Amino acid sequence: MKKPFDGAISQYFEQDAPAEIRAQIKNGGKKDVLNPSYPYPRAMKNKAYQVEYDALQIELVKLQAWAKETGQRIAVVFEGRDAAGKGGSIKRLRENLNPRGARVVALSKPSDTESTQWYFQRYIQHLPAAGEIVFFDRSWYNRAVVEKVFGWCSDAQRDRFFRQVPKFEDMLVNDGITLIKIWLTVGRAEQLRRFLSRESDRLKHWKLSGVDVKGLYKWDEYSTAISEMFAHSHSEAAPWNVIRSDDKKRARLAAIKLLLSHFDYTEKDETSLMGMDTAICGSPSLMGNEAGR
Repeated sequence: MKKPFDGAISQYFEQDAPAEIRAQIKNGGKKDVLNPSYPYPRAMKNKAYQVEYDALQIELVKLQAWAKETGQRIAVVFEGRDAAGKGGSIKRLRENLNPRGARVVALSKPSDTESTQWYFQRYIQHLPAAGEIVFFDRSWYNRAVVEKVFGWCSDAQRDRFFRQVPKFEDMLVNDGITLIKIWLTVGRAEQLRRFLSRESDRLKHWKLSGVDVKGLYKWDEYSTAISEMFAHSHSEAAPWNVIRSDDKKRARLAAIKLLLSHFDYTEKDETSLMGMDTAICGSPSLMGNEAGR
C-alpha cells in the first residue's frame, strides 16, 4: 500500500522526531497513555465508557428537544491541535440528534472574494437559528493559530483579530447565543501515534493533509501561538474550556458533559453521571500539563 505523502509521517518518526517522543511511542502499549503528565496511565475501559456514553446520549436527546421547544441558539466551537479528536468528538455529540437541528460547520479556506471581506463575515451566516445546535469543526480561530504558524496572515491582521474577537463574541452572547468554546489538547507522542495510524489505514488517508506533515516540525510554534490565543480570547463572556484528549474516550465524555452542564433542560439527570472530570477538563491552566508531551 502506498502511503500518503510518500510516507512522510513515518519518515519523520524514524528520522526527525525527538528521541523522547519516539521512545514513548515504541515502548507504549495500545491502551497505554503516552503522555507521562496525563492523570490516567491507561485508556478508559470500553465497558465503563459505554455505560456512561449510552446514558449521556439520552441526555443529549433531551437537550435538543428542549432547545427546539424553547428556541435556544447554541454554538459549540471545537478547536485544538491536529489529531486531537475534534471530528470524533463532534460525531459522538451528534450521533443520536436530529440532523435538522444539529449541524456541523467545517469551512474550507476562504475564496478569493471571502479573503477580501471582514474576517468574521463568512462565519456569521452559519450561526444557529432558534432551536439549533451548531458545531464548528474549526472556526474563526484559524487566524489565531494555524494562519500564524504557517504565515498565512500578517501580524497586523492577527493583531486586528485579537482586538475584534472579544467584541465579536460579546455580541453573539449578548444577542442570546450560548457560545461554548472547547480546545482539545493532546500530547506530542499521542498526536504522532495517531498520525502514524492514519498513514497506515487506507480508510483514514483523507484525514491527512500536507499541513499535518509540515506541522509535525512546528510543535513549538504551535505552542506559542496557542498561548497567545488564550491570552487574548479567554474572557468572562466567552471562556475557553480545555479538554486533555490523550484518552479519546474520556475526552468524548468530557465534551458531552461540558455541553450538557450549560443548560437546565427538561428532565435533566442531576446524578453523579453529570460530574465533570476536572483532572482533564477545565480552564486554560490545564495547558501547563502539556509540557514534556
